[in-house]
Amino acid sequence: MPSGIAIAIPEGYEGQVRLRSGLASRLPLIIPNSPGTIDSDYRGEIQILITNIGPEAVEISPGARIAQLVIAPVVRADWCEVEELPPTGRASGGFGHTGT
Repeated sequence: MPSGIAIAIPEGYEGQVRLRSGLASRLPLIIPNSPGTIDSDYRGEIQILITNIGPEAVEISPGARIAQLVIAPVVRADWCEVEELPPTGRASGGFGHTGT
C-alpha cells in the first residue's frame, strides 16, 4: 500500500515498518514481513505490505494511520570464518529446544 511518504534514512540506521498496535487489535491485518526493513540507501516512496487474514474485506481510508516507522541503529558484523563453533547449552536445538 503506497504511503505517499519518502524519506532519507541516515547511513548506519534502518527504518522498521510496523502495524499500529491499536489497528492490529481491532482488525485482522498483519504485515507479513514485520517489521519491514527500509535500508538507508533506499530512495523512494515507502510502501506498507499489509495482508488481511480475516474472512471479511477490510477498507482502509486514504490518510488512515495504519503503520508506524521506527528508526533504529544497524550494527554491522565483522565475519570471521572458523573451523568449529564454541559450544552452548542449547547446541543445535531448534525451535522449542530451550528446555522451557
